[in-house]
Amino acid sequence: MNLTPEHEQLRDTLKRFIDAEINPYVDEWEEAEIFPAHEVFKGLGELGLLGVTKPVEYGGLGLDWSYGAVVAETLGHINCGAIPMAIGVQTDMATPALARFGSDAAKEDFLRPSISGDYVACLGVSETGAGSDVASIKTTARKDGEDYVVNGGKMWTTNGTQADWMCLLANTSDDAPHRNKTLICLPLRDDKGKLRPGIEIARKLKKLGMRSSDTAQFFFEDVRAPQRYRIGEEGAGFMYQMLQFQEERLWGALSGLVGMRKTIESTIDYARQRKAFGKSILDNQVVHFRMAELMTEVEALRALAWECVEQMVAGEDVTLKASMAKLKAGRLLREVNDSCLQYWGGMGYMEETPISRSYRDGRLASIGAGADEVMLSIICKYMGILPGKTNRE
Repeated sequence: MNLTPEHEQLRDTLKRFIDAEINPYVDEWEEAEIFPAHEVFKGLGELGLLGVTKPVEYGGLGLDWSYGAVVAETLGHINCGAIPMAIGVQTDMATPALARFGSDAAKEDFLRPSISGDYVACLGVSETGAGSDVASIKTTARKDGEDYVVNGGKMWTTNGTQADWMCLLANTSDDAPHRNKTLICLPLRDDKGKLRPGIEIARKLKKLGMRSSDTAQFFFEDVRAPQRYRIGEEGAGFMYQMLQFQEERLWGALSGLVGMRKTIESTIDYARQRKAFGKSILDNQVVHFRMAELMTEVEALRALAWECVEQMVAGEDVTLKASMAKLKAGRLLREVNDSCLQYWGGMGYMEETPISRSYRDGRLASIGAGADEVMLSIICKYMGILPGKTNRE
């Protein structure tokens, strides 16, 4: 896909913000296991970077998704995986369905402040017994007068401890699992910033990686949300969430590209300087051939991801190729980080080196937004090779 000067200007704007307002503090935030989301998001919002693809009438820039793809890719310049993921939740995971299907009231109350950076958003889909198997969620939202009353809980909720609202997927009827779910904008806090009655953040989860991104477990007991905050049609939430997942999965493939290049390049620099048995590590053919092989794989993934972007902008169904790109990204992140860490030797096992953070952070890509096995099932479905199934059945 040919990028315009406007695309590159957007990339430069975001890169300057990262260099000035994020990277100098990443180590501190990683140590604290949280970053100031409202502060960072407000800065991004003031530059228009949280609403690049969102409607102009709610404060967005109204650009096509190729510009969102530039943002996703450029976030890889951040020196960790956690903060890009938190930003991605705000821009491409919790808000796409709201922007596309939400009512004017819901957009005004939740989309506009999310675009400006005044609100932090989170996505409430996964539960302790339902991660990649979205159809199995148990949280309910039953009608009572003009409200929904929510009961249940959510798990692995990125931005959760700081979020102002949640894009909640809940069961709103006893219909079949793919027809009984609804997306709802659930306000989490009152005007004073305190959690609303019935909402409990059970704990901030301690994770292997993505440490500066706060991740919460929620419990809901008789939490009320106005029905006007429903996103689109009741019972269509599963379909809407599947659409959000396609954007999320393509975002995930794009956001890992720069980080992998940086990992390979830093490993080349280190291996060139590090000596063993009288010569630099890089001088060993197995090492410099491996670096060439890994960089080739990254460029191949980039070509696939940007082909998906081009097709998405053209209005085509990208489910198959986005699933392929997400699968490849998760596996390649593991391969790049593991291979490169090996050439750092003992220093690669130290937390003080960037490769150890990349190794921890990158592992999530094969789990979140649908595990590798789910991606393979989708790919097989589109290929028409699932047992007893025909193409896309």
